[in-house]
Amino acid sequence: MTDLDRDNHTHLPPRVIVGVTGASGSMYAQRLLAQLAEMETESHLVVSKAARMTLAYEMGDAAELGPATAQYGFQDVGAPIASGSFKTLGMIVAPCSIKTMSEIATGVTSSLLTRAADVCLKEKRPLILMVRETPFHLGHLRTMTALAEMGAIIAPPLPAFYAEPQTVEEMVDQSVGRCLDLLGLNSPVTRRWGEDLEKGKR
Repeated sequence: MTDLDRDNHTHLPPRVIVGVTGASGSMYAQRLLAQLAEMETESHLVVSKAARMTLAYEMGDAAELGPATAQYGFQDVGAPIASGSFKTLGMIVAPCSIKTMSEIATGVTSSLLTRAADVCLKEKRPLILMVRETPFHLGHLRTMTALAEMGAIIAPPLPAFYAEPQTVEEMVDQSVGRCLDLLGLNSPVTRRWGEDLEKGKR
C-alpha cells in the first residue's frame, strides 16, 4: 500500500448499511435511501425477498427502493458488509420485521442482512431497528430488551405530530431523520423543536 493509498483509506466517505425486510413500510426504506443520497453518504443496501414482495404490494409492481451506492444479494455472506473490517457508521433496518429482529437477537444469522447486523453489534457500531408490529406480545418485548442489552437501538417508526406533517411522506421523513440523528447524520428535512418549530407558533 502506497502513502497515497493510506491517505485515501483514512479519509473514507461516511457509509451506512441499509437493511430492508418484509415488514410493512417500504416507504421508510425509500426515504432513507433518498436522504442518504441527498447527504452524499454511501448507502450499502441488502434487501430480503419478502421486502421486494411488500414493496410491490404497497407501492406497485414497478416501484423501486431508490438509489444505493452498492447493493448486495440477500445470501451473499462474502459481501464487504459481512466483515467488521469494512468500516461504517452503523446500520438501519427499515422496516424491521419481527422475524429479522428475533434472528438478530439469537446471534445465529442465516443471511447477509442479519450477519451485517451482528457485525455492527460485535463492533460496537449503532444498529437501529425500525421495528414494525403492533401490538407487541411479551415475547416481542423480551426480545427487544435482549437486543437493547446487546447495544441495539429499537426505534419503531412513530409519527411526530408536533412537526405538523402535512403528508405521509413528511411523517416518514421525520422518523427516518431521527434515526439518522443516531448515526450522527443531520438530515436536511428533519424538523426540530426549538429550531424549526416553537411552541405556540404555526
